Amino acid sequence: MKTGKVVLHLTLKRRWFDLISSGQKTVEYREVKPYWMKRLMIDSGSLRQDFNEIHFRNGYAKDAPFMRVKFNHMTLYAKRFICPQNGEQITADEYFLISLGPVLEVKA
Repeated sequence: MKTGKVVLHLTLKRRWFDLISSGQKTVEYREVKPYWMKRLMIDSGSLRQDFNEIHFRNGYAKDAPFMRVKFNHMTLYAKRFICPQNGEQITADEYFLISLGPVLEVKA
């Protein structure tokens, strides 16, 4: 059995990075596609719940802004919506809903 910290690494555009770091956005979404299924599910078809933290980067540059956030839990969701609070639009039929805990560190 694995022990230690398990980290989910995600890249974000600046707008979403800033909303998460300010605490205004507490959920991250990823469309259910083979790439994300491989990263976010285990072989039995269950969702992974073993992440301790999520490491967000704003872009791919070596010195890109970085943030550590506590991972709460993850669920599958099947409903399109628009979030008027931050303007986020979900156009997929099914997606992973990743619930974010408190921001632990931000390096801008």
